[in-house]
Formats: sequence, structure tokens, C-alpha cells
Amino acid sequence: MSGSGPARGAWGWHPLDSRWAQRVVDAAGVRPGDLVLDVGAGLGALTAPLVRAGADVVAVELHPHRADRLRRRFADAPVRVVRADAADLRLPTRPFRVVSSPPYGISTELLKRLLSPRSRLVSADLVLQRQVVNRWVDGRAPGRARWSRYYDTSIGIRLPRKAFTPPPHVDSAVLRIQRTTR
Repeated sequence: MSGSGPARGAWGWHPLDSRWAQRVVDAAGVRPGDLVLDVGAGLGALTAPLVRAGADVVAVELHPHRADRLRRRFADAPVRVVRADAADLRLPTRPFRVVSSPPYGISTELLKRLLSPRSRLVSADLVLQRQVVNRWVDGRAPGRARWSRYYDTSIGIRLPRKAFTPPPHVDSAVLRIQRTTR
């Protein structure tokens, strides 16, 4: 099967089980018409429940074969597939949300981009390594002084290793980020 086998290890890919993906999307509270970025979309584990929730989805995937499969799978859905590195991703100019299970190796860089001063981020629910989530929630995140006035962080659902195939060697949780109204 294209997009599986050796490419998983080479790209550090651990797809999220569809039942857990649905739980993540449900917990995020996505509403019809929301613009939602799914960074590291893979084959669409989170993209599919986002579409069912009525979101307009931008599915970002760097791996060329997975990006092609996403385009075919969601050809008739409100999904725009962008083949890009998260570090080079242009963020939307209108308010947006993120519901994503990005590669763990890019999480810090992605968070810096999402929380940049010009970002129109409203909220984010990111499946990340639990150690990273704890660091962001405990106030030990890089650049905290720049973004903490504008965003609150909390721990969302915790995901067991078996929520992924193959299971990663680390525990995972959802980092919830919400723009404040202060």
C-alpha cells in the first residue's frame, strides 16, 4: 500500500486511529464553516471527521504520495490540500483553527508560527508528545512572554500509544490553545 510500510519509519509517521481522530475532533468543538488547518494530514485521519463536522479544511502534507492520496480522497469535499513543509506554511489571513496530529519533530516550530504576533489563530487542538504538552501548559514553553497574554493553554484528552499505528515510543496528549479575550 502506498504511504505505508517503510515510509512510516523513514518519515516518522504514526497514523492516528479513526476512532481516536473522531474523539479529537469532537473535543475540539469544530463548527460548520470553521476554517481548520490539519498540519501533517497524512491520509486524512483527522481530515475526514473535520469534513463531517462541516469545516472548511486546509490539509497540509509534505509527503508527496500522501498529498496525492488526500487530493483524490477529498476531491469532492471542502478540502484544500497543500503540499508544504509546516515551517514554510503561509497562515490564513482570516481567523482559523488548527486540529492536527503533526509530526512530533516539528511541534515546537509549528507552535512558534501559530502563536506569532500576526497569526489569526483562534484555537488549536494539537496531538503532541505528552512531555511537550506538559511543558507548554506548565509555563516552560519557549517564547511564553510573547504569546501568554493572548493565548491560554490546557491539556485535552490523553491518547494511549495504541491510538496510533505503529504505536510511538512516547505518550501523547492534546495541547489545547485558546485565544483569550483579556
